[in-house]
Amino acid sequence: MAKTSPNEWQQRYRDKIATPEQSVAVVRPGQRVFVGSGAAEPQTLVESLSARADISDTEIVHLLTLGVATYAEPKFGERFRHNAYFIGPNVRGAVAEGRADYTPIFLSEIPELFKARRVVIDVALIEVSPPDEHGYCSYGVSTDIVKAAAESARTVVAEVNAQMPRALGDCFIHVRDIDRMVPTDRPILEAPQSETDELAGRIARHIANLVEDGATLQLGIGTIPDAVLQYLDDFKNLGVHTEMFSDGLIPLVEKGVITNSQKTLHPGKIVASFVMGSRKLYDFIDNNPLVEFHPTEYTNDPFIIAQNEKMISINAAIEVDLTGQVCADSLGMLFYSGIGGQVDFTRGAARSKGGKPIIALPSTAENETISRIVPHLKQGAGVVTSRGDVHYVVTEYGAAYLHGKTMRERAMALIQIAHPKFRPWLLSDAKVRHLVYADQIEMPIRMPLYPEELERWLDLKDKSRLFMRPLKLTDERRVRDLFYGLSSESVHYRFFRMIKAMPHRKLQELLKIDYETDMAMVVLTDNSEDAKMIGIAHYLKEPRTNFNEAAFLVHDDWQGKGIGTALMRTVAEIAREKGIAGFTASVLAGNHGMLRVFHKCGYRVESKLMDGVYSLRIPFDKTIED
Repeated sequence: MAKTSPNEWQQRYRDKIATPEQSVAVVRPGQRVFVGSGAAEPQTLVESLSARADISDTEIVHLLTLGVATYAEPKFGERFRHNAYFIGPNVRGAVAEGRADYTPIFLSEIPELFKARRVVIDVALIEVSPPDEHGYCSYGVSTDIVKAAAESARTVVAEVNAQMPRALGDCFIHVRDIDRMVPTDRPILEAPQSETDELAGRIARHIANLVEDGATLQLGIGTIPDAVLQYLDDFKNLGVHTEMFSDGLIPLVEKGVITNSQKTLHPGKIVASFVMGSRKLYDFIDNNPLVEFHPTEYTNDPFIIAQNEKMISINAAIEVDLTGQVCADSLGMLFYSGIGGQVDFTRGAARSKGGKPIIALPSTAENETISRIVPHLKQGAGVVTSRGDVHYVVTEYGAAYLHGKTMRERAMALIQIAHPKFRPWLLSDAKVRHLVYADQIEMPIRMPLYPEELERWLDLKDKSRLFMRPLKLTDERRVRDLFYGLSSESVHYRFFRMIKAMPHRKLQELLKIDYETDMAMVVLTDNSEDAKMIGIAHYLKEPRTNFNEAAFLVHDDWQGKGIGTALMRTVAEIAREKGIAGFTASVLAGNHGMLRVFHKCGYRVESKLMDGVYSLRIPFDKTIED
């Protein structure tokens, strides 16, 4: 290819300069016009196109745009018809009323529509930065599908905005590839960062618990992603590979939390496709070699995404049913947004080594009158992410891990993170549909909240690190596996007789807790979804005396390491705070390990031996020092 001299491209640039009216005059009736995305909507060109009275039957295609969408107004019904690849607020009414169309498609696959000319772009209206010394204009804040549209269009009209930042990466177009150029100097559209409320903060904390040092993140725009960023200050060497980001990323870069140093793809770089935020964000990306922009056929390609180890994707949902199906683009029959990059990143993160795809949503809507965890999706609602793709679902009540789980396990996990007042309804429906056991423990209308503040790490003397937390209804399989991993001696010591089987009906008795007078703490190998249960401590109410019966169980391989002692001290502390007077326990005389646990608890132990069984009474108002 012959090299273009500076004088040549500058002359071409001058020759291509035109007024907005002259530039949009290239659009003819019946053609398809692409409009630039997000904050890079070419507002001047859109306004001029909408002002044309001599045009008809023109199709407008684009992703979400932040600015004007006059072509979607009812008065222009015969002149324009919009086709949305992602429905934004400025065209939602037109789509709902049938005056505009919606095309559901993965964001990674839109560019191929243009390149293969299955969707022919006659004219692309885009917004770019002024050309550099070599004649290249940057797509600025939006590369996404704009690059493919511009490269595939028969005619390219560019609004050359002096305020457009010069983004770096695979995001440039040369002056020679632009047919008409309209210089402007108007502020880039902004998307103000939302304030983090308490609800978003609770969801964000659960998501942050799934993040590890060195992870690579995909974050979108909205209250929950913004809140997540505020809970990442203590992490190290995080990276970013995302379709978009907003202002919330900047403080983490400045604090050295986001370094991208451990990324396995594009180390040292934030990789994105577009940004939406404030002028501060646009100044941050301007000529910044830290940030690389790529088109969505690259950033959103699941095979590319999967090359980032510890890839964590965070995407929103409108509702999730008890089998794990995710609706994210419609409110029943009303199309609301779009598929976007949710499936792209869910599948990419799922295939990443150590990756975690996360779907996040509040448990309710409409002032807690509607549950967003539902027995079945609303009539007309579409499945964006299938039940086979879903891994984590997070609400303000916790995280449910669904991948590889049975329908029963999925339903129980999702009910556990639903709003407490909707849990009895969800369980009842699940029983009718045979998703769970017919005799599954009923949930009271006044459902106690899971006390997440009791979660803690346990450091043993041998340097082992274990995770301790309250028991959950969804722990049935873990309790079952713990039982079947015990020696016959441990079973006899715990249950005072030999038990060879622990079916569902017996397991349920161990799961009946209310986190108040009936309580259980468990010790797990870690805090992951695959963690094994290695210890459990129960105390059960005795309202007449206010002395609760305590019982403990530790896997044989972990006995003698201090787990029983740690459980005893923890449950005693919890019981005291709840006003319980003390513990009682029955221990076989030969169970020396359990007797040591009780006698090391820090409280005076009153004991009686009868028929080979010690009856212990441990009042909390009498310590060993007293």
